[in-house]
Amino acid sequence: MQRVGFVGCGNISGIYLSNITELFKNLEIIGVTDLISERAENAAKKYNIKKIYKDMHELFDDPDIDIVLNLTRPYEHYDVTMAALNAGKHVYSEKPLGASFDEAEKIFALSKKKNLYIGGAPDTFLGAGLQTCRKVIDDGYIGEVFGASAYMVCRGHESWHPDPEFYYKYGGGPMLDMGPYYLTALVSLLGPVKVVTGMTKISMPERTITSSPLNGKIVSVEVPTYVTGLMRFKNGVIGSIFTTFDVHAAQVPRIEIYGSEGTLSVPDPNMFGDPVSLLKAGSNDFADMPLLFDYTENSRGLGLADMATAIEAGRSSRASGDLMLHVNEIMTGFEKANDKSGFIEIASTVERPAPMEKVN
Repeated sequence: MQRVGFVGCGNISGIYLSNITELFKNLEIIGVTDLISERAENAAKKYNIKKIYKDMHELFDDPDIDIVLNLTRPYEHYDVTMAALNAGKHVYSEKPLGASFDEAEKIFALSKKKNLYIGGAPDTFLGAGLQTCRKVIDDGYIGEVFGASAYMVCRGHESWHPDPEFYYKYGGGPMLDMGPYYLTALVSLLGPVKVVTGMTKISMPERTITSSPLNGKIVSVEVPTYVTGLMRFKNGVIGSIFTTFDVHAAQVPRIEIYGSEGTLSVPDPNMFGDPVSLLKAGSNDFADMPLLFDYTENSRGLGLADMATAIEAGRSSRASGDLMLHVNEIMTGFEKANDKSGFIEIASTVERPAPMEKVN
């Protein structure tokens, strides 16, 4: 049993609180903290949590905490995670690992120095959909893989999110916000990336919030909102990715994997159990594949539960710091390539995580 302390009780915390309480029995929530004390109080009351800390440092000082769950905003991930590691705690963080590759590298280096586990979201690649895709590829159903494409297209978050400004500031943008889902899925299916190039831009320098309670507030955009990237994987596969907060709608797949014997349509990587479909050579139609693994529902926290098992077994976790670091370098590499009008060699690497087994 690993004991968890929450830093941050905002929008995403609800599913973690619910799943850790009801689904993952190798985890116990010891306490919570949030800059808005009412959020922590509401979480503690709803989920019968014993401790509410005045701040994150009080939580870090608690010897009853084994793992810190960092659910803060992206630009806060670095300070929270570094402080937790320095306090001797394992850390599981929402994506991305850091708001820049420099931050991610420093977090990763400190975790190794302290001999502590670091890992985090997304863990959707451990769900039934993407695990089924992995088996389809590994068992040769689409033959030799030579290409992949990924698309994350939307108009942004200001029409529905209660506080969307951070999506357009340091650590935000479509690539750092949603890219982790798509790139983690691709790396888990195809292995590490060797080199990238890309083009990026800020299409609209200002955005107007239309959601409550900040309706009418004008936000200045500081990060690219239109990002295209090309990747050469170490195994020779060539992949492309397009993420944007600028487009009203598009008729594109989420992810497709192309092979000598067929095409695999990969489900939404933000989900655990969406449909998987396969077109075999000689057929004109995609056919749905049965999902062959557990975790079809929203199982956020699955990577954390796997980390808890890994800590106790002394093995590597699947949603690991190595994976998060590699994905972070790929994501930030597209903008670096745009700035240099060239190619960026990816220095980090990672082994494909082991296929998922049921926790508990």
